[in-house]
Amino acid sequence: MSDKNRGTVFNIQRYSVHDGPGIPTLVFLKGCPLRCLWCSNPESQEAAPQLAYNADKCLGCGRCVATCPQQALRLEQDGIHRDRERCDSACRACAEVCPGQALTFYGKTMTAREVLDKVEEDAAFYARSGGGLTLSGGEPLQQGDFCLSILEEAEHRAVHTAMESCGQAPEETILAACGKLDYLLFDIKHLDSEAHKKATGMGNERILRNLAAVRSAYPHLPIHLRTPLIPGINDDEELIRRIVELARSMDAVHYELLPYHRMGEQKYRFLGREYPYGGPAQVDAGILARLRSIVEEVFPEKD
Repeated sequence: MSDKNRGTVFNIQRYSVHDGPGIPTLVFLKGCPLRCLWCSNPESQEAAPQLAYNADKCLGCGRCVATCPQQALRLEQDGIHRDRERCDSACRACAEVCPGQALTFYGKTMTAREVLDKVEEDAAFYARSGGGLTLSGGEPLQQGDFCLSILEEAEHRAVHTAMESCGQAPEETILAACGKLDYLLFDIKHLDSEAHKKATGMGNERILRNLAAVRSAYPHLPIHLRTPLIPGINDDEELIRRIVELARSMDAVHYELLPYHRMGEQKYRFLGREYPYGGPAQVDAGILARLRSIVEEVFPEKD
């Protein structure tokens, strides 16, 4: 089996209700070109598998220290400490012997067939709801060949397909993927490139070009545009109005505001990182109400 049929998956989530038509099974692929300050899946950003440590689950037994072939771990009063230069992220020996599952890995290698075998375990359930497979991440197109292999395998098995994308990918890759999709969820975080770069690490020129290219190449593909609403970054009435008007200008497009949450914050601690976003814990209720009224005004719900 060629390498394009293998990739790194960090989670498979069943019975989701917010990530595509019906109730799909989400497959999260590792790797993302953006570094959004508010990212709720920091384990998705790096392409390689990553060791995570939850001190709250640590029993202090020291089995991981004794097992580590690289001698990269040490046990101190406040828990396990890791020498990242010595640690071999492909080893997994420490996680295998951890009785409290304080040490775990984000990411494992799977084939496209293995992914679809897992997805099809829910076939009877999602078939009734109109669900199927939704590829997510990270950015699934970071593993472009693997992403396409999964979509091809889904096509062979007649499984409905959707994909969540930030749009930061080569045009030929996203167009190839969209040719095999039934539904696309696409994020528009900001329309100003400099503001987008400050918030995500990259400008938005390619993202907006790719959105236009997808709409041109596949005029009937349903697109669900979404804006994660982040206090101090894009919770601006004029900006949201412009984004909604962009959505309204295209056919077969639905639009949604996604209010910010901090549910992924503890995963930064598990990875030994600081949470980079220092803004408010939630969007101001009054601002959110005004922005939702703009969406309803410019882009009323369609039956």
